[in-house]
Amino acid sequence: MAKKRPQTKAKPQIADGEIPVVGAREPCPCGSGRRYKACHGRAAQHAATELVHRPFEGLPGECDWVALRELVPAATVELTLKDGLPEGVPSVTLATVLPMAWPALRRDDGSVLLGLQNDTASGDISRDLADTLQRALTAEPGTPVEGRRAPSDGPRLQELLDPEGAFEPVVHSGFEFWVPDPENATPDVTASLERANAAAIPTVKLTGVDAAYWCETPEKNHLRWVMPHEEERLLDALARLHAAGRSNLGDGTRLVGSFRAHGLTVPVWDLPSSVTAEDIEKPAAEFAERLAGALASDAPLTADERRARGGLTNRQVTLS
Repeated sequence: MAKKRPQTKAKPQIADGEIPVVGAREPCPCGSGRRYKACHGRAAQHAATELVHRPFEGLPGECDWVALRELVPAATVELTLKDGLPEGVPSVTLATVLPMAWPALRRDDGSVLLGLQNDTASGDISRDLADTLQRALTAEPGTPVEGRRAPSDGPRLQELLDPEGAFEPVVHSGFEFWVPDPENATPDVTASLERANAAAIPTVKLTGVDAAYWCETPEKNHLRWVMPHEEERLLDALARLHAAGRSNLGDGTRLVGSFRAHGLTVPVWDLPSSVTAEDIEKPAAEFAERLAGALASDAPLTADERRARGGLTNRQVTLS
């Protein structure tokens, strides 16, 4: 006759906010008797992978965050933390790319470099970057910070950075900002620097309008302009200008389409190879005025404007 198994008392339930992360196949710490992946791990996984379409919304310079993440090869920005710099950390600098694709680096002097163009483990770039930044602030000087999946309840950049802080990108011609002392750089870093410099496309940030970046390629130059306006309204406005022959930036230039990146729209113009960033400053400022007028219109699109809009939409590419 089989022995009766002694009855065990049910484990006390734990509040959701107190449930620790365990292995997917382990019993859930909440005491439900189910595996973690089928219980509270499911919600944690969903929170970690749910895509945030505008991860930089609410940060100063959202359009420039998008540009530096997707379009600009080499740039840096000094970041201002909401609670000030911790002791022993003289500065925190956002960089488009770091050597060896490190997510972050704590330099020998204690300063922190945070890489922006890295793969992230979850659907919220802001949360992943905030997690990397927090770990970099406490890392040993002279060490890189490895990537990981950020806790689903961890802070986002919007909680760590000063909402009133300036966001002023400095575009570089190469990646020499990686190595303040090139003579003492490791062979791996030196090789990474050479590869990055060889692949960098010359890029210049316009000064007269926000988040517009001129770049030079072998066949032609381009202007890529990250805009904060709601997508449908912006496409209508661009279509109005395009149909009226007012969407270009001067002779030989042409609005060719747009990117969609992190919830924002990035119109793109082809420019003759002879047109420099300085040459395009005035036409870009004039276009900004025309665009403001088109954005203010609520009139239905005409047949020609609808055709223009369809052409722009068909040439739209999603980067993220």
